[in-house]
Amino acid sequence: MQEFDLFVIGAGSGGVRCARIAAQNGARVAIAERRHWGGTCVNLGCVPKKLMVYAADYGREIDDARSYGWDVTRGFHDWAKLIDAKDREIERLNGIYISMLQKAGVTLFTGDARLVDSDTIEIAPSDLAPEVQTQTVRAKNIVIATGSTPHRLDIEGAEHAIVSDDAFHLEDRPERVAVIGSGYIGVEFAGIFAGLGSSVDLVYRQNLPLRGFDHELRAHLAELLPINGIRARHSTSPERIEKVEDGYRLHLDDGVVLETDCVFMATGRRPNIASLGLDRIGLKTVDGRIAVNAKSETNIPNVYAIGDVIDTYNLTPTAIAEGHILAERLFGEPGREWSFDTTPKAVFFTQPLASVGLTEEEATRDHDLEIFTSTFTPMRQTLSDRKGKVLMKLVVDAHSNVVLGAHMIGPDSPEIIQGLAIAVTAGLKKRDFDRTIGLHPTSAEEFVTMRSRTRYVPSASGTV
Repeated sequence: MQEFDLFVIGAGSGGVRCARIAAQNGARVAIAERRHWGGTCVNLGCVPKKLMVYAADYGREIDDARSYGWDVTRGFHDWAKLIDAKDREIERLNGIYISMLQKAGVTLFTGDARLVDSDTIEIAPSDLAPEVQTQTVRAKNIVIATGSTPHRLDIEGAEHAIVSDDAFHLEDRPERVAVIGSGYIGVEFAGIFAGLGSSVDLVYRQNLPLRGFDHELRAHLAELLPINGIRARHSTSPERIEKVEDGYRLHLDDGVVLETDCVFMATGRRPNIASLGLDRIGLKTVDGRIAVNAKSETNIPNVYAIGDVIDTYNLTPTAIAEGHILAERLFGEPGREWSFDTTPKAVFFTQPLASVGLTEEEATRDHDLEIFTSTFTPMRQTLSDRKGKVLMKLVVDAHSNVVLGAHMIGPDSPEIIQGLAIAVTAGLKKRDFDRTIGLHPTSAEEFVTMRSRTRYVPSASGTV
């Protein structure tokens, strides 16, 4: 029986980083993956989704190019060609991940890994690797990094809906799409399908999309949905999906019935832990996620968990950071640190949205606030007369002058907010922004030219 210092279950972003760093620090490391090397992000998430966002963006840019003197006309979009190109790029990335692990000296296993006991792992054939022979190995330390899986609503006819995993492999682009859910995935795919020419309905329970983001940005996004050809069906929920001769009928609880070719459930994700055999070793879970402390430790001393299975941040960069920190703590020289509280996040909609730090609603619980905002038409839209304004926002502590949060919706917002994430993480003050000279003409310079506060917001607690 092979024995290792570390065995990682799941070769997604966090698991790969943990395995590679541990191996580079001299540990005997193995990793098991049942389906896709690189995990959800590379295969069924961030990377292919953004490639599809680019595809939709190119169509809009062709339309706008005429206003800049180009004699061009938008033609037919070849969905099959896009999917084929996307698949080739994902295959290339799969190879890079495998090569990276092998070069680091990590032993690779393909198949379904499950826990036999607290230091024994069984790797069995999976539906995607049926030729694999069942093997059993031992490890002094085990890391669970199996990510998450799309969640389906429990409604009549749910089997007729697709989820995000399916959307990347559709043979044809549906002409009519009903997207259920207005989180990251729902908003992004609504923009993708609408941008490629589909008729899109976005159905969500809240009165505004993107729960958890700053309220002002959510309201601004709601105004952008119809501008981009998306019908927002807010404050309603699906009741059932009916299969009919020419597609589907999605019945909503407000009495509306949507005729569609595709029902897309973007209703969240759940930790992918059901097949791991956690009950065998008494590993503690809470509400379907693995319970860990600040050191990624579970209730079993030598078993750890990182990434989406702990359902904390559910972002690729945070999983990578967790894996790196854990590997160094176990086998290297601890010292590297990340500021998880100021993790930036982005939604790659037609007009992308990005955010770092506290929202106004979060900050007002403990701070008196000065709010600075700016709304304008970006220069690239002036000649084309494309609708949709930029919104920028700074949330500032009224007493210390520290910038607590930065938020933006508009072109290049993820690239701009990544830079501002450094400032927010460093605890810079609004006066530091004010004394910075802008780079002109850019949208980004607006963040350093906001001089007059939009409003003062006293602390909700009234104790500041």
